[in-house]
Amino acid sequence: MRILYLFLVLGKLRLLSLKGLYQIALAIRHYGINVMVLLKVAASMHGPKEALVDEKGSVSYRQLLEESERLSILLKHQYGLGSGRKVGFLCKNHASFVKAVFAVSLTGADLCLLHPEMSLRQFNQWLGDHDPDLLVYDAELTSYLERSSYAKEKLASDSLSNIDGLFESNGWEGEKPSRTSSSRLQLMTGGTTGVPKKVEHRPSLFDYLPPFYALLTRLPLLQHRTAYIATPLFHGYGIAFLFLLLALGKKIVLTPGFHAGKACDLIRKHEVGIVTAVPLMIQKILKQSRELPSLGCLISGGAQLHPKLAAEVFHRFGDVLYNLYGTSEAGINLVATPQDLRYSPQTLGKKVPGARLQVRDDRNRELGAGQVGQFCIKNSWSMRNRGRAWIETGDLGYRDRNGYYFLCGRTDDLIVSAGENVYPLEIEQALIDHPDVEDAVVIGIRDEAYGQRLRAIVQPTEAATLTPESLMDWLRPRLARYQLPKEILLADEIPYTHLGKRDKKLPKEKTGEG
Repeated sequence: MRILYLFLVLGKLRLLSLKGLYQIALAIRHYGINVMVLLKVAASMHGPKEALVDEKGSVSYRQLLEESERLSILLKHQYGLGSGRKVGFLCKNHASFVKAVFAVSLTGADLCLLHPEMSLRQFNQWLGDHDPDLLVYDAELTSYLERSSYAKEKLASDSLSNIDGLFESNGWEGEKPSRTSSSRLQLMTGGTTGVPKKVEHRPSLFDYLPPFYALLTRLPLLQHRTAYIATPLFHGYGIAFLFLLLALGKKIVLTPGFHAGKACDLIRKHEVGIVTAVPLMIQKILKQSRELPSLGCLISGGAQLHPKLAAEVFHRFGDVLYNLYGTSEAGINLVATPQDLRYSPQTLGKKVPGARLQVRDDRNRELGAGQVGQFCIKNSWSMRNRGRAWIETGDLGYRDRNGYYFLCGRTDDLIVSAGENVYPLEIEQALIDHPDVEDAVVIGIRDEAYGQRLRAIVQPTEAATLTPESLMDWLRPRLARYQLPKEILLADEIPYTHLGKRDKKLPKEKTGEG
């Protein structure tokens, strides 16, 4: 089956020629089976074209390959990197971060991508658990590191802008990088309901062929030259699309943070056709701009896409919206095209080839169409640090009779009120459908009579004149009686995590329910 997908992908990339196959064989022989093969083939096809554009300038595919090779040799000699060593990254989105990722991978060392704004307590805890040999970090985090317990080698990403100078000053001209296939990639989950957990992948080009092919066939990636990755590269969603878009020879625009006004300016300036974002980013883009003529593929992932937001995208920009479902542990498994979202704006889409997704109850029994249970996933591109073959995602949902999947919420969000199962997501969606509601979050609160009841926290739109009573009247004909909140509170803003998911820990902590 892998051979079939290999030929399908190569056909899409126009590499089913003697020249293309030769370039692939040469890259594997030179580097081994790792992500540098993608860059080598891309550089051979798109050498002088721009690969990355950030706030400091642009880098061509040939430059990116050559500088990543040089940096890998420097890291090997100066820091002793190789198989069995570990490198932590505390970086935002920029070209130097990308070069370092490729370079470390080529040394054979393991990569650990961390959130650069994680708390000092979380960072120190991670250090105690993982003990990295080197830390690559953004210079703005210098004082942060000085306050931490980290005492080993570190390398500021800003210094990597002059790799040629660093390389020549040590007399390593002419040395070639080693061949390796041992590097592993470690990501951290979003941690919306607890301490972020590590997710370890051993990148294999062959394992990722099925989802790669699905994205090539269901998304119009081949039709556009330029992409903007708005999502953080330290997260699985962002790094996966970085590798995918580089393999396709795209010009990729990166920014260290997301600001809607700046994002819209960059989309216009570079005539960006592809944008990766989370729903919160899309919502801010819609507030900022009414027209983005070059936009042809707006990819939403990382959090639940609300039907109201999808409808606004279709109205404003046309059929450009694509919704992805995946997890850090299991990768991308469901894709919804604009046609799928027309079928139902709430759908996560259909399975990608090679993905096995079952809906199971709390006794681990597979459920049929229309029955709500936990999504359990098995595929060849999932994480490698679990003993079990099936991965429990923690997401609750169901499959309809036409093979479309729908999300109901998280297992730890489920509220049992007077014996009835209540999914907060359904109430949140009903509230956001109100024309004067900007956002909403629903949490469970203790109740002596019912065990648990619901509290809704609502963010009104600007100039709205909402009251809790009027919202309750709005909900009564739209929800079952057991789904109605016990109380509704109005708030200036709903808190979100750094990955664009509603942060339900904060409302619980503030109201004493955590």
